[in-house]
Amino acid sequence: IAESGIPAQVVAAIDVNTVANEVYKYNFPQTHLLAKTIEGITLEEFDRLSCDMILMSPPCQPFTRIGLQGDMTDPRTNSFLYFLDILPSRLRKLPKYILLENVKGFEVSSTRDLLIQTMENCGFQYQEFLLSPTSLGIPNSRLRYFLIAKLQSEPLPFQNPGQVLMEFPKIECEYPQKCSIDAENKIEEKKIEPSICCDSSTQCSGRDAVLYKLETAEEIERKHQQDNDLSVQMLKGFLEEDIDMNQYFLPPQSLLRYALLLDIVRPTCRRSTCFTKGYGSYIEGTGSVLQTAEDVQIENIYKSLPDLSQEEKITKLLMLKLRYFTPKEIANILGFPPEFGFPEEITVKQRYRLLGNSLNVHVVAKLIKILYA
Repeated sequence: IAESGIPAQVVAAIDVNTVANEVYKYNFPQTHLLAKTIEGITLEEFDRLSCDMILMSPPCQPFTRIGLQGDMTDPRTNSFLYFLDILPSRLRKLPKYILLENVKGFEVSSTRDLLIQTMENCGFQYQEFLLSPTSLGIPNSRLRYFLIAKLQSEPLPFQNPGQVLMEFPKIECEYPQKCSIDAENKIEEKKIEPSICCDSSTQCSGRDAVLYKLETAEEIERKHQQDNDLSVQMLKGFLEEDIDMNQYFLPPQSLLRYALLLDIVRPTCRRSTCFTKGYGSYIEGTGSVLQTAEDVQIENIYKSLPDLSQEEKITKLLMLKLRYFTPKEIANILGFPPEFGFPEEITVKQRYRLLGNSLNVHVVAKLIKILYA
Protein backbone atom coordinates (compact mmCIF):
# COMPACT_ATOMS: atom_id res chain seq x y z
CA ILE A 1 0.00 0.00 0.00
CA ALA A 2 2.81 2.40 0.88
CA GLU A 3 4.55 1.75 -2.45
CA SER A 4 1.34 2.28 -4.41
CA GLY A 5 1.15 5.84 -3.11
CA ILE A 6 -2.62 5.80 -2.63
CA PRO A 7 -4.04 7.66 0.40
CA ALA A 8 -4.98 4.79 2.71
CA GLN A 9 -5.09 3.77 6.35
CA VAL A 10 -5.02 0.07 7.25
CA VAL A 11 -7.98 -0.56 9.57
CA ALA A 12 -7.09 -4.22 10.21
CA ALA A 13 -4.69 -6.99 9.26
CA ILE A 14 -5.99 -10.54 9.62
CA ASP A 15 -3.98 -13.76 9.77
CA VAL A 16 -4.10 -16.98 11.76
CA ASN A 17 -0.35 -17.75 11.37
CA THR A 18 1.28 -16.82 14.69
CA VAL A 19 4.79 -16.47 13.21
CA ALA A 20 3.54 -14.24 10.38
CA ASN A 21 1.71 -12.14 12.95
CA GLU A 22 4.88 -11.68 15.01
CA VAL A 23 6.71 -10.39 11.94
CA TYR A 24 3.78 -8.15 11.02
CA LYS A 25 3.62 -6.63 14.51
CA TYR A 26 7.38 -6.07 14.41
CA ASN A 27 7.11 -4.05 11.19
CA PHE A 28 3.69 -2.43 11.76
CA PRO A 29 3.27 -2.07 15.53
CA GLN A 30 0.48 0.52 15.23
CA THR A 31 -1.79 -1.54 12.96
CA HIS A 32 -4.81 -3.33 14.41
CA LEU A 33 -4.03 -7.06 14.05
CA LEU A 34 -6.68 -9.77 14.30
CA ALA A 35 -5.16 -13.20 14.96
CA LYS A 36 -8.07 -15.31 13.77
CA THR A 37 -9.61 -16.98 10.74
CA ILE A 38 -11.96 -15.04 8.46
CA GLU A 39 -14.93 -17.15 9.55
CA GLY A 40 -14.02 -16.27 13.13
CA ILE A 41 -14.89 -12.62 12.42
CA THR A 42 -18.51 -11.80 13.12
CA LEU A 43 -20.71 -9.75 10.82
CA GLU A 44 -20.73 -7.02 13.46
CA GLU A 45 -16.91 -6.89 13.41
CA PHE A 46 -16.89 -6.68 9.60
CA ASP A 47 -19.46 -3.88 9.67
CA ARG A 48 -17.48 -2.05 12.34
CA LEU A 49 -14.34 -2.13 10.19
CA SER A 50 -16.31 -0.47 7.37
CA CYS A 51 -13.39 -0.92 4.96
CA ASP A 52 -13.24 0.55 1.45
CA MET A 53 -10.62 -1.88 0.13
CA ILE A 54 -10.00 -5.56 0.83
CA LEU A 55 -6.66 -7.14 -0.11
CA MET A 56 -6.62 -10.90 0.33
CA SER A 57 -4.66 -14.03 -0.39
CA PRO A 58 -6.74 -17.12 0.47
CA PRO A 59 -4.90 -20.40 1.22
CA CYS A 60 -3.38 -21.67 -2.02
CA GLN A 61 -2.95 -25.37 -1.18
CA PRO A 62 -6.40 -26.38 -2.54
CA PHE A 63 -5.43 -25.03 -5.99
CA THR A 64 -1.73 -25.83 -6.46
CA ARG A 65 -0.86 -27.77 -9.59
CA ILE A 66 1.23 -30.33 -7.67
CA GLY A 67 -1.26 -30.73 -4.82
CA LEU A 68 -4.49 -32.70 -4.48
CA GLN A 69 -6.52 -29.81 -5.95
CA GLY A 70 -9.33 -30.29 -3.44
CA ASP A 71 -10.79 -26.93 -4.48
CA MET A 72 -14.05 -26.20 -2.62
CA THR A 73 -13.96 -29.54 -0.76
CA ASP A 74 -10.66 -28.67 0.95
CA PRO A 75 -11.34 -27.35 4.49
CA ARG A 76 -8.72 -24.63 3.93
CA THR A 77 -11.12 -23.00 1.44
CA ASN A 78 -13.78 -22.52 4.14
CA SER A 79 -12.68 -19.03 5.18
CA PHE A 80 -12.86 -17.76 1.60
CA LEU A 81 -16.25 -19.41 1.01
CA TYR A 82 -17.50 -17.70 4.19
CA PHE A 83 -16.34 -14.35 2.80
CA LEU A 84 -18.12 -14.98 -0.51
CA ASP A 85 -21.26 -15.92 1.42
CA ILE A 86 -21.48 -12.74 3.50
CA LEU A 87 -20.39 -10.33 0.76
CA PRO A 88 -23.55 -10.15 -1.41
CA SER A 89 -26.32 -9.72 1.15
CA ARG A 90 -25.15 -9.76 4.74
CA LEU A 91 -22.56 -6.98 4.90
CA ARG A 92 -24.00 -3.56 5.67
CA LYS A 93 -21.47 -1.89 3.36
CA LEU A 94 -19.68 -3.37 0.35
CA PRO A 95 -16.00 -2.49 -0.17
CA LYS A 96 -15.28 -0.29 -3.19
CA TYR A 97 -12.15 -2.21 -4.16
CA ILE A 98 -11.05 -5.85 -3.95
CA LEU A 99 -7.68 -7.36 -4.84
CA LEU A 100 -7.13 -11.12 -4.59
CA GLU A 101 -3.96 -13.16 -5.11
CA ASN A 102 -3.53 -16.91 -5.48
CA VAL A 103 -1.50 -19.52 -7.34
CA LYS A 104 -1.75 -20.38 -11.02
CA GLY A 105 -4.44 -23.03 -11.10
CA PHE A 106 -6.98 -20.97 -9.17
CA GLU A 107 -8.25 -19.59 -12.49
CA VAL A 108 -9.61 -23.01 -13.49
CA SER A 109 -11.16 -23.86 -10.11
CA SER A 110 -14.81 -24.01 -9.02
CA THR A 111 -13.93 -21.56 -6.25
CA ARG A 112 -12.89 -19.05 -8.90
CA ASP A 113 -16.22 -19.55 -10.68
CA LEU A 114 -18.06 -18.79 -7.44
CA LEU A 115 -15.87 -15.71 -6.91
CA ILE A 116 -16.73 -14.37 -10.39
CA GLN A 117 -20.43 -15.07 -9.86
CA THR A 118 -20.29 -13.20 -6.54
CA MET A 119 -18.47 -10.23 -8.10
CA GLU A 120 -21.13 -9.96 -10.80
CA ASN A 121 -24.02 -10.33 -8.32
CA CYS A 122 -22.59 -7.54 -6.17
CA GLY A 123 -22.10 -5.14 -9.10
CA PHE A 124 -18.30 -5.23 -9.28
CA GLN A 125 -16.38 -4.67 -12.51
CA TYR A 126 -13.37 -6.97 -12.49
CA GLN A 127 -10.37 -8.24 -14.39
CA GLU A 128 -8.25 -11.37 -13.92
CA PHE A 129 -4.49 -11.63 -14.47
CA LEU A 130 -1.64 -14.13 -14.46
CA LEU A 131 1.46 -12.05 -13.73
CA SER A 132 5.12 -12.62 -12.90
CA PRO A 133 7.64 -10.12 -11.43
CA THR A 134 9.74 -10.46 -14.59
CA SER A 135 7.23 -8.18 -16.33
CA LEU A 136 8.42 -5.41 -13.99
CA GLY A 137 12.11 -6.07 -14.60
CA ILE A 138 12.60 -8.19 -11.47
CA PRO A 139 14.83 -11.28 -11.99
CA ASN A 140 12.44 -13.81 -10.48
CA SER A 141 9.78 -16.07 -11.97
CA ARG A 142 6.75 -16.18 -9.67
CA LEU A 143 3.62 -16.56 -11.80
CA ARG A 144 0.51 -15.79 -9.76
CA TYR A 145 -3.22 -15.30 -10.30
CA PHE A 146 -4.68 -11.89 -9.45
CA LEU A 147 -8.17 -10.44 -9.56
CA ILE A 148 -8.94 -6.75 -9.16
CA ALA A 149 -12.54 -5.61 -8.74
CA LYS A 150 -14.13 -2.17 -8.49
CA LEU A 151 -17.68 -1.39 -7.34
CA GLN A 152 -19.00 0.67 -10.26
CA SER A 153 -21.42 0.38 -13.16
CA GLU A 154 -19.11 1.24 -16.07
CA PRO A 155 -16.51 -1.37 -17.17
CA LEU A 156 -12.83 -0.90 -16.35
CA PRO A 157 -11.03 0.76 -19.31
CA PHE A 158 -8.90 -2.34 -19.89
CA GLN A 159 -11.59 -4.89 -19.01
CA ASN A 160 -11.59 -8.03 -21.12
CA PRO A 161 -14.47 -10.25 -19.97
CA GLY A 162 -13.74 -13.96 -19.80
CA GLN A 163 -10.02 -13.50 -20.45
CA VAL A 164 -7.11 -13.76 -18.04
CA LEU A 165 -4.59 -11.06 -19.00
CA MET A 166 -0.90 -11.99 -19.01
CA GLU A 167 0.46 -8.45 -18.72
CA PHE A 168 -0.28 -5.19 -16.94
CA PRO A 169 -2.74 -2.88 -18.70
CA LYS A 170 -1.52 0.47 -19.97
CA ILE A 171 -3.07 3.27 -17.91
CA GLU A 172 -2.52 6.99 -17.55
CA CYS A 173 -0.03 7.63 -14.78
CA GLU A 174 -1.37 9.45 -11.72
CA TYR A 175 2.15 10.19 -10.53
CA PRO A 176 3.89 11.88 -13.52
CA GLN A 177 7.13 12.54 -11.65
CA LYS A 178 7.54 8.87 -10.70
CA CYS A 179 6.64 7.78 -14.24
CA SER A 180 9.31 10.01 -15.73
CA ILE A 181 11.88 8.55 -13.32
CA ASP A 182 10.83 5.01 -14.29
CA ALA A 183 11.13 5.91 -17.97
CA GLU A 184 14.64 7.33 -17.46
CA ASN A 185 15.68 4.18 -15.60
CA LYS A 186 14.45 2.03 -18.49
CA ILE A 187 16.41 4.14 -20.98
CA GLU A 188 19.57 3.83 -18.88
CA GLU A 189 19.06 0.09 -18.58
CA LYS A 190 18.83 -0.28 -22.36
CA LYS A 191 22.23 1.39 -22.80
CA ILE A 192 23.97 -1.37 -20.86
CA GLU A 193 25.86 -3.95 -22.88
CA PRO A 194 24.62 -7.53 -22.49
CA SER A 195 26.17 -9.30 -19.52
CA ILE A 196 26.03 -13.03 -20.04
CA CYS A 197 25.54 -14.95 -16.84
CA CYS A 198 26.58 -18.25 -18.38
CA ASP A 199 30.14 -19.49 -18.70
CA SER A 200 30.27 -20.17 -22.42
CA SER A 201 28.18 -20.02 -25.53
CA THR A 202 27.94 -23.80 -25.59
CA GLN A 203 26.33 -23.78 -22.19
CA CYS A 204 23.84 -21.10 -23.15
CA SER A 205 22.93 -21.89 -26.72
CA GLY A 206 20.04 -24.29 -27.06
CA ARG A 207 21.29 -25.47 -30.45
CA ASP A 208 24.81 -26.44 -29.37
CA ALA A 209 24.24 -26.99 -25.65
CA VAL A 210 26.19 -29.58 -23.73
CA LEU A 211 23.49 -31.22 -21.61
CA TYR A 212 25.57 -31.91 -18.50
CA LYS A 213 22.57 -31.43 -16.15
CA LEU A 214 19.01 -32.76 -16.18
CA GLU A 215 17.86 -30.02 -18.53
CA THR A 216 16.59 -30.02 -22.09
CA ALA A 217 18.09 -27.88 -24.82
CA GLU A 218 14.87 -25.84 -24.77
CA GLU A 219 15.27 -25.10 -21.04
CA ILE A 220 18.85 -23.96 -21.55
CA GLU A 221 17.81 -21.75 -24.46
CA ARG A 222 15.01 -20.21 -22.36
CA LYS A 223 17.47 -19.39 -19.55
CA HIS A 224 19.88 -17.93 -22.10
CA GLN A 225 17.13 -15.64 -23.40
CA GLN A 226 16.20 -14.58 -19.87
CA ASP A 227 19.79 -13.67 -19.08
CA ASN A 228 19.99 -11.51 -22.20
CA ASP A 229 16.77 -9.59 -21.51
CA LEU A 230 18.12 -6.14 -20.65
CA SER A 231 14.73 -4.98 -19.38
CA VAL A 232 15.31 -7.22 -16.35
CA GLN A 233 17.75 -6.29 -13.58
CA MET A 234 20.74 -8.40 -12.55
CA LEU A 235 20.56 -10.37 -9.32
CA LYS A 236 23.62 -8.60 -7.92
CA GLY A 237 21.49 -5.54 -7.16
CA PHE A 238 19.50 -7.59 -4.63
CA LEU A 239 22.38 -9.28 -2.79
CA GLU A 240 23.66 -8.56 0.71
CA GLU A 241 27.23 -7.44 1.28
CA ASP A 242 29.65 -7.92 4.17
CA ILE A 243 27.77 -10.69 5.97
CA ASP A 244 28.87 -14.15 7.11
CA MET A 245 27.77 -16.53 4.37
CA ASN A 246 29.03 -19.75 5.96
CA GLN A 247 25.62 -20.83 7.24
CA TYR A 248 24.16 -20.48 3.73
CA PHE A 249 26.62 -22.68 1.78
CA LEU A 250 25.12 -25.94 0.54
CA PRO A 251 26.44 -28.92 2.56
CA PRO A 252 28.64 -31.45 0.70
CA GLN A 253 26.11 -34.29 0.80
CA SER A 254 23.39 -32.07 -0.67
CA LEU A 255 25.74 -31.03 -3.46
CA LEU A 256 26.49 -34.65 -4.25
CA ARG A 257 22.88 -35.82 -4.14
CA TYR A 258 21.23 -32.96 -6.00
CA ALA A 259 24.01 -31.73 -8.30
CA LEU A 260 22.06 -32.47 -11.48
CA LEU A 261 18.84 -30.85 -10.20
CA LEU A 262 20.16 -27.52 -8.93
CA ASP A 263 19.12 -24.32 -10.67
CA ILE A 264 22.37 -22.37 -10.42
CA VAL A 265 22.57 -18.63 -11.03
CA ARG A 266 25.33 -16.06 -10.70
CA PRO A 267 25.16 -12.42 -9.57
CA THR A 268 25.14 -11.28 -13.21
CA CYS A 269 22.11 -13.43 -14.08
CA ARG A 270 18.76 -11.82 -14.83
CA ARG A 271 16.62 -14.72 -13.63
CA SER A 272 15.83 -16.96 -10.67
CA THR A 273 13.18 -19.59 -10.07
CA CYS A 274 10.28 -19.25 -7.65
CA PHE A 275 11.34 -19.42 -3.99
CA THR A 276 8.99 -21.71 -2.05
CA LYS A 277 8.42 -22.28 1.67
CA GLY A 278 10.72 -25.32 1.54
CA TYR A 279 13.75 -23.24 0.51
CA GLY A 280 16.76 -23.90 2.73
CA SER A 281 15.32 -27.22 3.95
CA TYR A 282 14.75 -28.94 0.62
CA ILE A 283 16.58 -28.44 -2.67
CA GLU A 284 14.61 -29.82 -5.60
CA GLY A 285 12.15 -27.27 -6.99
CA THR A 286 12.35 -24.82 -4.08
CA GLY A 287 14.36 -22.01 -5.69
CA SER A 288 17.68 -21.08 -7.30
CA VAL A 289 21.06 -21.26 -5.58
CA LEU A 290 23.86 -18.73 -6.08
CA GLN A 291 27.32 -19.51 -7.46
CA THR A 292 29.66 -17.17 -5.58
CA ALA A 293 32.92 -18.38 -7.17
CA GLU A 294 32.42 -16.37 -10.34
CA ASP A 295 35.82 -17.23 -11.81
CA VAL A 296 35.00 -20.97 -11.93
CA GLN A 297 33.38 -22.32 -15.08
CA ILE A 298 30.39 -24.41 -14.09
CA GLU A 299 30.41 -26.37 -17.35
CA ASN A 300 33.94 -27.63 -16.77
CA ILE A 301 33.05 -28.75 -13.25
CA TYR A 302 29.97 -30.69 -14.33
CA LYS A 303 31.55 -32.31 -17.39
CA SER A 304 34.30 -33.77 -15.19
CA LEU A 305 31.95 -35.34 -12.60
CA PRO A 306 31.10 -38.71 -14.27
CA ASP A 307 34.71 -39.93 -14.06
CA LEU A 308 35.29 -38.98 -10.42
CA SER A 309 34.84 -40.74 -7.10
CA GLN A 310 32.27 -39.38 -4.64
CA GLU A 311 34.92 -37.53 -2.62
CA GLU A 312 36.41 -36.05 -5.78
CA LYS A 313 32.94 -34.98 -6.95
CA ILE A 314 32.34 -33.17 -3.67
CA THR A 315 35.71 -31.43 -3.94
CA LYS A 316 34.87 -30.27 -7.47
CA LEU A 317 31.37 -29.06 -6.59
CA LEU A 318 32.63 -27.18 -3.54
CA MET A 319 34.79 -25.11 -5.90
CA LEU A 320 31.59 -23.39 -7.15
CA LYS A 321 30.86 -22.08 -3.63
CA LEU A 322 27.13 -22.57 -4.04
CA ARG A 323 24.94 -20.98 -1.39
CA TYR A 324 21.32 -20.30 -0.67
CA PHE A 325 20.01 -16.77 -1.08
CA THR A 326 19.62 -15.25 2.39
CA PRO A 327 16.13 -14.40 3.69
CA LYS A 328 16.98 -10.72 3.32
CA GLU A 329 17.99 -11.22 -0.32
CA ILE A 330 14.74 -13.05 -1.08
CA ALA A 331 12.84 -10.24 0.65
CA ASN A 332 14.71 -7.78 -1.60
CA ILE A 333 13.75 -9.77 -4.71
CA LEU A 334 10.13 -9.89 -3.53
CA GLY A 335 10.12 -6.11 -3.27
CA PHE A 336 10.04 -5.63 0.49
CA PRO A 337 11.51 -2.23 1.48
CA PRO A 338 15.01 -1.98 3.03
CA GLU A 339 13.56 -1.23 6.47
CA PHE A 340 11.56 -4.48 6.52
CA GLY A 341 12.93 -6.89 9.10
CA PHE A 342 12.37 -9.95 11.25
CA PRO A 343 12.35 -10.21 15.06
CA GLU A 344 15.53 -11.91 16.27
CA GLU A 345 13.63 -14.92 17.61
CA ILE A 346 12.31 -15.81 14.13
CA THR A 347 14.59 -18.58 12.84
CA VAL A 348 16.10 -18.70 9.35
CA LYS A 349 13.85 -21.66 8.51
CA GLN A 350 10.76 -19.72 9.63
CA ARG A 351 11.85 -16.73 7.55
CA TYR A 352 12.20 -18.89 4.44
CA ARG A 353 8.75 -20.39 5.06
CA LEU A 354 7.11 -16.98 5.40
CA LEU A 355 8.83 -15.59 2.31
CA GLY A 356 7.94 -18.69 0.30
CA ASN A 357 4.28 -18.11 1.15
CA SER A 358 4.53 -14.41 0.35
CA LEU A 359 4.02 -12.41 -2.83
CA ASN A 360 5.84 -9.76 -4.83
CA VAL A 361 5.27 -6.31 -3.35
CA HIS A 362 5.98 -4.46 -6.61
CA VAL A 363 3.38 -6.48 -8.53
CA VAL A 364 0.69 -5.88 -5.90
CA ALA A 365 1.55 -2.17 -5.58
CA LYS A 366 1.14 -1.70 -9.33
CA LEU A 367 -2.21 -3.51 -9.30
CA ILE A 368 -3.41 -1.33 -6.41
CA LYS A 369 -2.49 1.77 -8.43
CA ILE A 370 -4.35 0.42 -11.46
CA LEU A 371 -7.37 -0.47 -9.32
CA TYR A 372 -7.47 2.94 -7.62
CA ALA A 373 -6.93 4.96 -10.81
